[in-house]
Amino acid sequence: MLTKRIIPCLDVKDGRVVKGVHFKDLQDAGDPVELGLRYNSQGADELVFLDITASSQKRKTTKELARRVAQKIFIPFTIGGGIRSTEDIKAILENGAEKVALNTHAVLNPEIIKKGAEIFGSQCIVVAMDVKKVDSRWKVFIYGGKQETELEALPWARQVVLYGAGEILLTSMDRDGTNQGFDLEITKKISRAVPVPMIASGGGGRFVHFKDALDKGEADAVLAASVFHYDKIKIKDLKEYLSTQNINVRRYHDKQR
Repeated sequence: MLTKRIIPCLDVKDGRVVKGVHFKDLQDAGDPVELGLRYNSQGADELVFLDITASSQKRKTTKELARRVAQKIFIPFTIGGGIRSTEDIKAILENGAEKVALNTHAVLNPEIIKKGAEIFGSQCIVVAMDVKKVDSRWKVFIYGGKQETELEALPWARQVVLYGAGEILLTSMDRDGTNQGFDLEITKKISRAVPVPMIASGGGGRFVHFKDALDKGEADAVLAASVFHYDKIKIKDLKEYLSTQNINVRRYHDKQR
């Protein structure tokens, strides 16, 4: 049985980690590499770094972030934000990232998913989906949650897997930063609809929320930000709790690679 993963997410703006609620009112949370080092030592299974304004500001995600992280951190990490081409993917992977996360430009140009998977392998391609319930339908948003698309979450999830995505990162905009629990309904729907691993994001605030996402939501991994950044939950404690709830997680003292 595959172990469930605990993944801190570091949203980066202007070189600093930030966190808000519903993608708004962003507050500084620290230096990305320093926070990453802390999570490395605390037993995180992976890290995700997202440059949240790269697409809306029409910037490329800097490969320098990947290089800085790779020099200090020894667990797998993913970088996303502003990735527009296979050349961008190549630069980020060559500088130490194990995966890239595609969101806005996956929607605008799905060929990047196909080409990325063909060249680098599906295991390197994560499609991030920011979704929000609009008139009883889960719609996909791009440009850091600023622009609604015509896409609906479930068919888009199925489509990106057909294009070659090896993993899906699902963020509920309705739950983002609220600490009120993951959106179990859409999490479960997408987990059951696709044959690739699915990461649940948005809303983790208490131990039981993570358990529910992995158990009731059938997610393969859970991702959170503010509860880790501000030490509301320690990864070691979370893993110990999940183990008592019969959730198969990698133990804190195990090797991280």
